Amino acid sequence: MTKCIRWGILGCASIARSTVIPAIQTSRFGRVEAIASRSLDKAKATAEALGIPRFYGDYEALLADPEIDAIYNPLPNHLHVPLTLAALRQGKPVLCEKPIALSAVEAKLLVEASAETGLPVTEAFMVRHHPQWKKVRDLIDSGRIGELRAIQTVFSYFLDDPDNVRNQAEIGGGGLYDVGCYALNTARYAFGSAPLRAIGLLDRDVSFGTDRLASGLLEFSDGRQLSFTCATQLVPTQRVTLLGTRGRIEVTIPFNAPLDATTTIVVDDGRDLSGGGREVIEIETSNQYRLQVDAFAEALIEGRSPQPDLSDAVANMRAIDALFRSVETGRWEAV
Repeated sequence: MTKCIRWGILGCASIARSTVIPAIQTSRFGRVEAIASRSLDKAKATAEALGIPRFYGDYEALLADPEIDAIYNPLPNHLHVPLTLAALRQGKPVLCEKPIALSAVEAKLLVEASAETGLPVTEAFMVRHHPQWKKVRDLIDSGRIGELRAIQTVFSYFLDDPDNVRNQAEIGGGGLYDVGCYALNTARYAFGSAPLRAIGLLDRDVSFGTDRLASGLLEFSDGRQLSFTCATQLVPTQRVTLLGTRGRIEVTIPFNAPLDATTTIVVDDGRDLSGGGREVIEIETSNQYRLQVDAFAEALIEGRSPQPDLSDAVANMRAIDALFRSVETGRWEAV
């Protein structure tokens, strides 16, 4: 394969226009060759605005383009699986936005198709590539906070636009799919394992039918726990606190880390409640989207499977499924 991956973009989603396309255009191993939308005018306008050479008025035409090496799929959640499957049928590996599917059963369709075609699919959790999360793992592995026993996560924003896809239940809107998935993904990464069972609580918007406020408690092996709250109609907030037997780690901007500024991790040994054992670790400015697309492209060039693989995506969907089941049953549900 060429040493420069030629990307095709499915749709004109905000995340594609604002972060991922610019990340590819400034990456080491890729360039954006084409973009597609169901609206030819929208595809043309986006292509002209972002300097993309070709544009298409339907997705299949882009997928069939022989000069495209890989696909980025940021479409609404209900189109993640069908359009990723269509890309694989056209011989194109895919970086697909989270959540990769609307259920673990759907995600397994991608596992099967990836195995049949020999082409990789990766869920686009950019946070896995930011050096602040690698530093968190290093701190945990070094024993800096003793044994990690509990994680508390909050991720919220306020959005009440009925036309926004995040507020449309029939196409996979809602907070648990959109931002709760980050709490689950980073907890599994920090614990190095999958949860065993889950219980959840949702408050649904009466007009949209989407979960606007969700909380969950998940039990991992040896009694370790994740507790989280996510919301689409609360003040914007992000914070992850990892609690160990001899200290804690606080990730101050855990998910939408700024692209043009440093971030910080706070480590506190708990010697007093006034911060006497507090250390602030500054993490260098990083574009986690660029790191993500470069990691994906470099793996393709070298003939490796991009990481994390689809088993990680399926594990996240299993946890989401268990939380939704728990809301219906009012009981703990096995993951």
